[in-house]
Amino acid sequence: MPQTQDLAPLSARSLPQSSETRITHVVFPGDTNHHGTLFGGEALSMMDSAAFICATRHCRRKVVTRHLDAMEFSRPIPQGTLVELVARVVRTGRSSMTVLVELFVEDMYSERRELGCTGTFTLVALGDDGQPTPVPPVKVVGDVR
Repeated sequence: MPQTQDLAPLSARSLPQSSETRITHVVFPGDTNHHGTLFGGEALSMMDSAAFICATRHCRRKVVTRHLDAMEFSRPIPQGTLVELVARVVRTGRSSMTVLVELFVEDMYSERRELGCTGTFTLVALGDDGQPTPVPPVKVVGDVR
């Protein structure tokens, strides 16, 4: 008879830090423009989704995107590359979270990796009544002095 393993509670498992989320995608032909590079709107969609997941994990509430402060494209993102989105809650207000999202471009068949674009998103947590609700502060990991 095979042995079954008890699953540890979520808090005891190895989970990513709640204020950071990483997502990887492949840039397929349907995601590109006539130049063979990722559509800016596709990059924005991926980044907003990563910001949403990151903010949700941070506060464990319903969240909505309120504002996109800045989006900067550093280089073209060619078809056939991997993109890794790294989203981090970098600041919190009473009910808002500022999420920095970096999109890294990685060659599929080498170790080459470069920053492709960045964006700063503001998301707001909502309570059961649909109104803004408080969020926890960003946890400082270690002393940075």
